[in-house]
Amino acid sequence: MLQSVIDWLWTYILIGVLIACGLWFTWKCKFVQFRMIPEMFRLLLESPKGKHSKKISSFQAFAVSVATRVGTGNLAGVATAIAIGGPGAVFWMWVIALIGSATAFVESTLAQLYKIPHDEHFIGGPAYYIHKGLREVHFSFLSFHFSFRLGRWMSILFAILITITFGLAYNSVQSNTISGALDRAFGVTPLTSGIALTVISLLIVFGGIHRIAKVSSIIVPIMAIGYFVLAFYVVVTNIHLFPQVLRVIVENAFGMGQVIGGGLGAALMNGIKRGLFSNEAGEGSAPNVAATANVSHPVKQGLIQALGVFTDTLLVCSCTAFIILISGLYTDPSLNGINLTQAALQNEVGSIGPVFIAIAIFLFAFSSIIGNYYYGEANVRYLSLRSKFSPRTSRIAMIGYRLLSGGIFVIFGSLASLETVWAIGDLCMALLTACNLVAIILLGKYAFRLLEDYRHQQRNGIRNPEFHRSQMPDIQHELDAWD
Repeated sequence: MLQSVIDWLWTYILIGVLIACGLWFTWKCKFVQFRMIPEMFRLLLESPKGKHSKKISSFQAFAVSVATRVGTGNLAGVATAIAIGGPGAVFWMWVIALIGSATAFVESTLAQLYKIPHDEHFIGGPAYYIHKGLREVHFSFLSFHFSFRLGRWMSILFAILITITFGLAYNSVQSNTISGALDRAFGVTPLTSGIALTVISLLIVFGGIHRIAKVSSIIVPIMAIGYFVLAFYVVVTNIHLFPQVLRVIVENAFGMGQVIGGGLGAALMNGIKRGLFSNEAGEGSAPNVAATANVSHPVKQGLIQALGVFTDTLLVCSCTAFIILISGLYTDPSLNGINLTQAALQNEVGSIGPVFIAIAIFLFAFSSIIGNYYYGEANVRYLSLRSKFSPRTSRIAMIGYRLLSGGIFVIFGSLASLETVWAIGDLCMALLTACNLVAIILLGKYAFRLLEDYRHQQRNGIRNPEFHRSQMPDIQHELDAWD
């Protein structure tokens, strides 16, 4: 019953809205995700504004967001999409990444615009831009005029949903995949894996965003480069099969290569579901860490987060897909999730394959666990501010959340079934995404204005554009971080 409700939400509502939003933002931003790729790479290496050691750089914020993106969605999620939806699911993962990167640009730019100072750094995200940007929404239909305070209740709803989705449900997905990989490669029991993960996770999450950013900025480049090199080796050694792999992907994407009916729907739904789980475009997660970056203009971090979508889906997800499709094992009904990825790699490189995947998934999923935790932390802080908790109550709430996110739900995920944790994750993701899409549709006009301002400054010879809240007099009273 639960799975039927989730599939209905995805098939009839979110897929259409996600694609429509991505196309709309792509058009309004004049194909920003393609036109400004060189600028994205330039900004990635830019140092933090000023000389503040506690400020989060663009690269560190990028690393944390990629750490959460590059996780089980890239190894287990891609395998699940192919096993259920066929090779065509890969094509739809690419599509949602190409158009979804415009959505990622808009939501992360808005997060930067509405961020607030907090303990020598910044915090923000959808809960903050919903609360500030949608305080009062006006709507007219024929001769009727409506006005309602959408931001008040919707920001609280979002903060609760993202805390549950990332801090709890998604961390269960990550730990489930880690325990499965370690069990297959080394015979480590799920309970042992869960306990070890809990101890390591708690040590890091109790260090806050600075420790998370430092750990992520080290782990992410190493794991992404290593996995890409291995996938490149598999593709090169099987280069004669590569044209056939691309043909199978395209044929199955439109149902032409499916033996049973419903091939197009299965490929479309699973490709987009797993694609969104992997790159998170439109979901409202990456903006939470995008808001922490110390940059001179909101558009800068929007561009960097758009690059994160490309890095995740077009690079890492494609690596997994090619390994699985070259092996041909995706037709084996007994293989799914991380076990399919491990079996495919073992088929190509021998017994070292499962061991390598176990190590890779540990790094990928562990970095996701600590990144997911931070998304929840930012929103627990928001709920504490909105509820006007005393400092002592806020500290207790934060400790409780850390124990749940880095402890109890990590162990739960290690012991639960694959189907259970993915079903919970899919439902939470659907509700969270719907909430965020409403907000960015209504507030997207500010991201468009910011992009035009950024491009205008560049056309006037300013290499390092800057933004001041006085440049948006109509909403400057809502902006706290742009003096």
